[in-house]
Amino acid sequence: MSENTERPPLPDHLSADPRSPHHVKEIFEHDVGILFNGKERTDVEEYCISEGWVRVPAGKTLDRKGQPLMIKLKGKVEAFYK
Repeated sequence: MSENTERPPLPDHLSADPRSPHHVKEIFEHDVGILFNGKERTDVEEYCISEGWVRVPAGKTLDRKGQPLMIKLKGKVEAFYK
């Protein structure tokens, strides 16, 4: 039960990409869930709660650097620990 007290607070803006300035390694040691418009999404790569958007991959499409092409979806965003 002490694990719950050691979890860092979830930031307003978080990215799963380690190259991003919004990536926080300590948070990804725990399972993070995202509710987008009331439904849980498992494919979210980046989110911002205050601006109300998430970035998700656009299918299997890749950009010219070989990274998944991302699209931004706007709506109500909530982050939580599973």
